[in-house]
Amino acid sequence: MMQKILIVDDEESILTLLQFNLEQGGFKVTEAMDGKQALEKAMKEEFDLIILDLMLPEMDGLEVCKALRQNKILTPILMLTAKDDEFDKVLGLELGADDYLTKPFSPREVVARVRAILRRSHKPAERPEAERKTTKVTIGDVEVFPENYEVFLRGEALELTPKEFELLVYLTNNKGRVLTRDQLLNAVWNYEFVGDTRIVDVHISHLREKIEPNTKKPVYIKTIRGLGYKLETPVTHE
Repeated sequence: MMQKILIVDDEESILTLLQFNLEQGGFKVTEAMDGKQALEKAMKEEFDLIILDLMLPEMDGLEVCKALRQNKILTPILMLTAKDDEFDKVLGLELGADDYLTKPFSPREVVARVRAILRRSHKPAERPEAERKTTKVTIGDVEVFPENYEVFLRGEALELTPKEFELLVYLTNNKGRVLTRDQLLNAVWNYEFVGDTRIVDVHISHLREKIEPNTKKPVYIKTIRGLGYKLETPVTHE
């Protein structure tokens, strides 16, 4: 089945260019030219990925991203921005975008980035429960089922974005090891991100908000000053 991409941009030339290259790459493409239309389409139809321009009429890309995440739509989002502004990039990531590209960009780069995001965030097809693998990783009150794409905290299912889930799985697979931001960047995002490790910090912050009892005093994901992060089993005091 062809993977479906929603492209949102108010410049017709960019829409045409991206549509042509993505369709040549084997994707099915739907277009929207403003934020309101994009939100309506994403709420009605399931997409594998959304390419979302930052500057849009009706609703800007940040508003669309925020609205989608508030409505529990966790489709991966690749945000496009004409600004080389760190604040906009970081804010987009904090609101739930998975990745960003700064204009101008080459169509080949966009297709490669789309493939990387989809490859790393693909959710396994639903299978009968009896056929599912039951590999489970337990760390404190957190249970991670990598094959089933599920995470539970004290028995309650957590809703993670694809990148948050992948980051958590990588941390659990390396429990007790100090991982640098560059290691996490290369392992989870699967390409050189021009050394921009801020994306790692933002996603670590998101994970902490969902699994830590107190984000100011994390007991699962520890910051190792000057090095990176380490996932640990919380120490319990009898």
